[in-house]
Amino acid sequence: MSRPRQSITFTEPNDEWLAAQVDSLEYSSKSDVVNDLIRRARQQEEEKEMIRAKLVRAEQSGLSSRTPEQIRQEAKLRLKPNA
Repeated sequence: MSRPRQSITFTEPNDEWLAAQVDSLEYSSKSDVVNDLIRRARQQEEEKEMIRAKLVRAEQSGLSSRTPEQIRQEAKLRLKPNA
């Protein structure tokens, strides 16, 4: 797979940090570090959007007629492993 080439300038502390990541052998290059950081940021953004969407749906569903105890009991049942 062909990747577009980019030229990026880093501050000295950031460049040193990137180099340390490569030196630790966790990554094979600075590009790998940057790509991993971008992947993680994109994943976090997707997770935030999913949570936002769930909150909007919950808010739009209105108030529950269940008591707090009923809600707790239902949550406990959902969390129990299937026997």
